[in-house]
Amino acid sequence: MRKTDLLTLHYPPSQIMARREEVRRELLRQSPHLSGGRITRIFQSDLKLLFELYDRFFFRNYFRDHFTGQLRFSLSTRMTKSAGMTLYPRNLDKLSPQEERYELRISAVLLFNYERLERDKVVNGINTRDSLEALQLVFEHELCHLIELHCFKESSCRQERFQSLAFNLFGHTESCHRLPLMSEIATAKYGLSIGDQVSFQAEGKTFLGFICRINRRATVMVPDARGIYRDRAGKRYSKYYVPLSLLKKS
Repeated sequence: MRKTDLLTLHYPPSQIMARREEVRRELLRQSPHLSGGRITRIFQSDLKLLFELYDRFFFRNYFRDHFTGQLRFSLSTRMTKSAGMTLYPRNLDKLSPQEERYELRISAVLLFNYERLERDKVVNGINTRDSLEALQLVFEHELCHLIELHCFKESSCRQERFQSLAFNLFGHTESCHRLPLMSEIATAKYGLSIGDQVSFQAEGKTFLGFICRINRRATVMVPDARGIYRDRAGKRYSKYYVPLSLLKKS
């Protein structure tokens, strides 16, 4: 199988669902860390296994038999909005096949937050039933980036070529996710939103400020005449990173 053959693979919807289920079953059977649809822990080795299964069930072992570059897999606790990312050298078009290297990075935060809100969680146009299926669909999106980069040395999920590839291989109709973000969780669980005036205890004192960002913690700007941050009016602030559970809305 040549690499250009990856671009012509086309599975009907019934085969896509069947192959995705085969990947799921084998992943659960072989992984020592995953035991069901709810992901509570996951390791890089699980992503490597997931890749090998997709290569087997969707790509006819192309990467095992023909890819001579380097592939890495990683999990991020800092990616709080993007569900996945494919990293590659910016001089990719100048590298030989043996010098190609890619890293598929997945957000652990979004997987672990999957159950924190009761609503539909759509990934790439498909409503997922659990965090494991969400992982698969996010991973599939990154696999399409990998194929495009491998074949063309560039990739964009906004372009028709990528969208056709994602649809033909995996039945994706969108290139985005609607998994729970920390800002949404903060509003649903704590009644907190960006811009809210809040108070919190630290260093034996009570501080008053406003929320300017919400990730795993809230970023709170507190008025401080000696602070290093200034707004357009020249008012100074100090910045604090505060767990959501410790904030009180003023």
